[in-house]
Amino acid sequence: MRAHLLNDVTAESYRLSVTEGVERVANRLATTRRPFTGVTADELAPVISAVDLDQPLGNVSAALDELESVYLRDAVYFHHPRYLGHLNCPVVIPAVLGEAVLSAVNSSLDTWDQSAGGTLIERRLIDWTAQRIGFGPAADGVFTSGGTQSNLQALLLAREEAKTADLAKLRIFTSECSHFSVQKSATLLGLGREAVVSIPVDRNKRMQTVALAAELARCTRERLVPMAVVATAGTTDFGSIDPLPEIAELTAQYGTWMHVDAAYGCGLLASTTRRHLLDGIEHADSVTVDYHKSFFQPVSSSAVLVRDGATLSHATYHADYLNPRRTVEEGIPNQVDKSLQTTRRFDALKLWMTLRVMGADGVGQLFDEVCDLAAAGWEVLAADPRYDVVVQPQLSTLVYRYIPENVTSPTEIDRANLYARKALFASGEAVVAGTKVGGRQYLKFTLLNPETTTEDIAAVLDLIAGHAEQYLGENLVHAS
Repeated sequence: MRAHLLNDVTAESYRLSVTEGVERVANRLATTRRPFTGVTADELAPVISAVDLDQPLGNVSAALDELESVYLRDAVYFHHPRYLGHLNCPVVIPAVLGEAVLSAVNSSLDTWDQSAGGTLIERRLIDWTAQRIGFGPAADGVFTSGGTQSNLQALLLAREEAKTADLAKLRIFTSECSHFSVQKSATLLGLGREAVVSIPVDRNKRMQTVALAAELARCTRERLVPMAVVATAGTTDFGSIDPLPEIAELTAQYGTWMHVDAAYGCGLLASTTRRHLLDGIEHADSVTVDYHKSFFQPVSSSAVLVRDGATLSHATYHADYLNPRRTVEEGIPNQVDKSLQTTRRFDALKLWMTLRVMGADGVGQLFDEVCDLAAAGWEVLAADPRYDVVVQPQLSTLVYRYIPENVTSPTEIDRANLYARKALFASGEAVVAGTKVGGRQYLKFTLLNPETTTEDIAAVLDLIAGHAEQYLGENLVHAS
């Protein structure tokens, strides 16, 4: 069994095995004609259940053959131009190379004696991102598993900075369109979901600062503690960006922690044409960024950054077997001192390789392309009488609803849109997402692939309309 351990003796075997795996994936990428096969869970589950995990296949080629049938054949492929579903991006080759390197070397980014150069590379990338945000030299941060963890850590810091023993008095303010991880974080932090105050949005799905000001004032009158305001720079459903400068003024007035969830909108940090959309983010106390959304990185690659690095000490615990207190005095850089995680992958290497090969402008150009595509897609939708489009995009998301010509029942229209999305997914021709707006069922394009064209968008709209019309036609037949 030692022949399977990666070391100096097996280096050539490693090279051959990985090369064979890369060739399989490359072939699948080159020959995939649809983003999905349409396989159902009922069809695929027996195939995977039939695999006897106690009987190994013995060699890589056989395992890769099997992998074709249990995974590669039926995977949902984000690189396909008609994958228009969730916030999943196609990935850039330098980042995939970084993934291969970090997995093989397998550094753990918790302590210096497990990572050495990896620690310094991560810290350099945190400094680079902080500079792009507009933070000063006191800023710091750490890579995380994703936006949910980043938001949790930011709100943990906000809770501790509020310096209130009575957790029942703490309140978090966020827009009605913000990410559900805000409510989840409140629960995990012992505050309960009722601690989260939902602020209404305007017609462009941006937080109404007048309403925020009123709620902050009410909070103060009722002798509650405004712990944090969570502004969103790129909501999941609409890509909308809250008015950051106005929110910053209010948080300064009330002495409230300002967190900006820029998991989606962080791509603007590299944009050469749209960076101004993030003006005001430099006033935040903490910021979430997801490089695996708009920097075209493989999952996972995220970070939480803070304007004052000293606040990260709220997440610091010392263990004699890992990061004893003396290592602080000795100046040993242990990233576990800043992180909610202990063992942690060297995900920063993917972004490092991307910047060293492509440069920030190269990443920003790709993100600008999908934002331009969304603007063009909005024009297509706005001109199509079959569809109602909700809001003109700031980033790269379009929310819309099929409206049949002769059907007036909102419930029936909801069902037609739901059916169309499911039927489209089952066909494998394209993948779109869904959401609700005003209690009604809508569909969603999340555009993160620069290879997608307006022709793809128009073709998918035709497919959706066809499925919806089929559903309505069948229902009319059954009803008559």
